Amino acid sequence: MESFDLAMLIFRIALGPVIAAHGYQKFFKGGKIAGTAGWFDSMGMKPGKVHALLAASTEIGAGVLITLGLLTSFGAAALVGLMTVAWYTVHRSTGFYILSEGWEYVFMLAVCGVVLAMLGPGSVSLDSALDIDDSLDGYTGLAIGAGLGIGAGFALLAAFFRPPAPSADSK
Repeated sequence: MESFDLAMLIFRIALGPVIAAHGYQKFFKGGKIAGTAGWFDSMGMKPGKVHALLAASTEIGAGVLITLGLLTSFGAAALVGLMTVAWYTVHRSTGFYILSEGWEYVFMLAVCGVVLAMLGPGSVSLDSALDIDDSLDGYTGLAIGAGLGIGAGFALLAAFFRPPAPSADSK
């Protein structure tokens, strides 16, 4: 195994489960889907339950695809789309640092998705075993990972994001 392939395997095995864990948490921890739906409604992602189910399912799906190295550029695009929506709805106005709910974490996850889409999953992947890895990386991977991911994220926002009006107390 080449060092690149080992590095991509390590990268995917680290990144994929982190993303999937966020979806798992939305389904089974804390407030579960109902709590996530309430939070989504409160920020303007309506209907909250639909978006909670969509976000949780997409996080698990993207995490599994990335971990397995299956349709890797599309799993990466899902990650980029998720992080685009998270950045816009929650993190963009709170500064850079994650300690203040800033956007550094979602930015780095999105960059990881774009880089993975461009480099491909490596030879220890289902994409390689199915002989589809070379057709979906490089500039094609960039177009899928960044273009489709950012485009889908902003399309979702345009269709569904309706932030609440500022309260009289916040003016």
